[in-house]
Amino acid sequence: MLLRQSTPKWGGTSRTGFLTALLALVPICSSAQNNNMITGRVLEQESGQPLEYTNIVLFSLPDSGQVTGTVTDRSGEFALTNIPSGSYYLDILFLGYEKRRIAVVVDGPQFLGDILLSPSAVLLGDVIVQGERAPLTYEIDKKVLDVAQMSATISGTAAEVLENLPSVQVDIEGNVSLRGSTNFTVLIDGRPTVLDAQDVLQQIPASAIGRIEIITNPSAKYDPEGTAGVINIIMARGRERGLSGLVSGNVGLRDKYGGDALMEYREDKMTVMAGGDHNHRFFAGTELEEHSTTFQNITTNTRTNGNSRRGRMSWGLRGGVEYTPSPVTTWSLGLRHGRRSHEQGSTLNYLQWTDPLGPGTARTNTTHRQRSGEFTSITLGLLRKFGLSGHELKADLQFGFDRSDEFTHSELLGSTVLNGRKTTEKGPETEFEGRLEYVLPLGIHSRFEAGYHGESESSGEQTGLQEYDSASGAYQSLDQFSHDVRYATNEHAFFTLYGGEAGPFGFQTGLRAEYTQRNIRINETAQEFVIDRWDFFPTLHASYSFGGAHQILASYTRRINRPRGWELEPFDTWMDANNVRRGNPSLTPEYIDSYEVGGQTVFGGISLSAELYRTVTHNRIEDVRTVYTEDATLRRPYNVGMDYSFGTEVLVNTDIVRGWNINLIGNLYRFQIEGMILGERFSRSSTNWSARFNSTVKLGSTQFQWNTRIHSPTVSSQGRREGFVSVDLALRQDLLNRQLAVIAQVWDLFGSERREFSSSGEGFSLYSRSDRESPVFMLTLRYTLGGYRSDERSGRNGEDGGGGDGDEF
Repeated sequence: MLLRQSTPKWGGTSRTGFLTALLALVPICSSAQNNNMITGRVLEQESGQPLEYTNIVLFSLPDSGQVTGTVTDRSGEFALTNIPSGSYYLDILFLGYEKRRIAVVVDGPQFLGDILLSPSAVLLGDVIVQGERAPLTYEIDKKVLDVAQMSATISGTAAEVLENLPSVQVDIEGNVSLRGSTNFTVLIDGRPTVLDAQDVLQQIPASAIGRIEIITNPSAKYDPEGTAGVINIIMARGRERGLSGLVSGNVGLRDKYGGDALMEYREDKMTVMAGGDHNHRFFAGTELEEHSTTFQNITTNTRTNGNSRRGRMSWGLRGGVEYTPSPVTTWSLGLRHGRRSHEQGSTLNYLQWTDPLGPGTARTNTTHRQRSGEFTSITLGLLRKFGLSGHELKADLQFGFDRSDEFTHSELLGSTVLNGRKTTEKGPETEFEGRLEYVLPLGIHSRFEAGYHGESESSGEQTGLQEYDSASGAYQSLDQFSHDVRYATNEHAFFTLYGGEAGPFGFQTGLRAEYTQRNIRINETAQEFVIDRWDFFPTLHASYSFGGAHQILASYTRRINRPRGWELEPFDTWMDANNVRRGNPSLTPEYIDSYEVGGQTVFGGISLSAELYRTVTHNRIEDVRTVYTEDATLRRPYNVGMDYSFGTEVLVNTDIVRGWNINLIGNLYRFQIEGMILGERFSRSSTNWSARFNSTVKLGSTQFQWNTRIHSPTVSSQGRREGFVSVDLALRQDLLNRQLAVIAQVWDLFGSERREFSSSGEGFSLYSRSDRESPVFMLTLRYTLGGYRSDERSGRNGEDGGGGDGDEF
């Protein structure tokens, strides 16, 4: 049997086609290099992180005529070439930071070294000596969360850091959703990862993160997969030559501990990095579930309550080498290897009865679920700059391997085992990916970009089910629930971008074309499901600057959410004793139209950012529950219709007095979903909101932070998830000239964070509630050496000098 989804194809494509395309696009370039050039790197003064898209403008002396200009790249680096010999001054400008001006005499190559920018006192209303900025700032196409400013999360993971954003929610199991969707893309330093998005966010320690970028409307150069956008994790880096690094360890009550270390050695042409991390966090809790199903005119009611334990364990090793043989060429090699495990177990009191009223049975139900596996990724990168400033070629090759095995064991106990089930899902995944991106400046104020992204992925999945046989006292395999599935996916994407400025106006327009070839084969039945289609994704970004810190931004993007492999499998898989999953091979992708308009301004020492957004999802995919047996329900995905979100997000940041900063972030949106479920039309809506209030008091080397998060209820096609409030506290003491930090934390101070969910449909109803242990206490020690993310401050204008041969002008 063969099922095919397709659109008209443009030419043939093979499994290795993307590698052929990658090689065909690599130009063989050579050009005579003018010996007169100015190079350097722009960093944020406090964190030492690169400032991408910083404006670099060169003026001649003594007439102050503009000669040339460029913007910094992802690493904060810039190069001005083919400059006539003479005297000049260089202006370095980035919105929200103090302008730097450096005098330079050009008569050959001039390397200015690291140029540090400090936050603007006017923009942030900050303490001038401290030069603090808000943890969350808005840039042209993204929101940037500065992890160094979040004392309350520095011993956690990336998922716990993201809890500080109002558009992000983290449930009791640590799963992250962005603007209500768990479907988003996670990048590490701008590159994709072989791991699932949720696993990545639980794997990376907060102390190893420099900043996190939230890109809700990404341009055409980004993979459009994911309904909610892109989360880009920028890892922390040292900025001093020689050896630098950090070592961190944390411990909490009741089976919580972890640590990480990262060392970096930097010289003129080479940087070597190595690190490792281990995280072990388990939480006790209580569970309550009430479940009712009507099957063959008999209603079965089940109530379970008792104790649970859930958590994650992970370890990882990472390393990398970056080699710059010349100012125009940089090679990089990165490696990651690790293992993660997510476990959940419970021992519950079990009561079941039937309507019309029948005798009830009281039992004990035990469940243990584990998902674990190892992963490896290897990345090779090349950055090649050419004669024209900003003219460059980037190439990346990445290999990844991931294995994720899941095991569930549930038993119903009386004096002996009454019944039980064991389910398994296991299988490896290999992935090979290539990326080529070319940038060509067209004068000072515009540029053209083009690129190719290709991916080839192969994976397998073996599922099985065993049931307890009371006669033999052993578990027996049920062959009808055992399946062997193979997946093969090839994707080829081509994109173009054109952007520029005209006075106060800025714009960027792009188009991405993607070809997807996907084959799913069920070996025991020889069934095949084939997807063969082209998709197109336009993007548009525009801005208008009123001068200073006042600007308006607007954007439109189109995105896609392709069904995952298991969502297309037509057979039944038991997930636990009461839940069965079945795929739907007729699913089509979700398409998302996303619109955003935002602005930034400053008044009276208060920084204000506001954003309006609207998203429309076509072919919305939802899991629909139906009755399967007298005590189990079936979940199956369907394209149920459309959903609409319209909302606003606001950030306010100010200093009440010197040393006391507060910021408030709020998100309010109206959500509506409508369509058809099992032949019946439906329409549901809710007004959702969330807020985060953060107050930070600094007294010398001591910091105290209070963080409150509030999330409202929200609905889905068949269910409702309740809201919650949570309060976290942190106290940080810096010692040894800020090299040693001692951090004490309390999470969920009042025990108000819980998961509460209800769902109902024809023949069933469900209510569940999970309460996690609270409050949670953690103690962290963090030691930095060398210049690794140094907290030293030299003043509001960066009077520490720009390095190299440049002098302050």
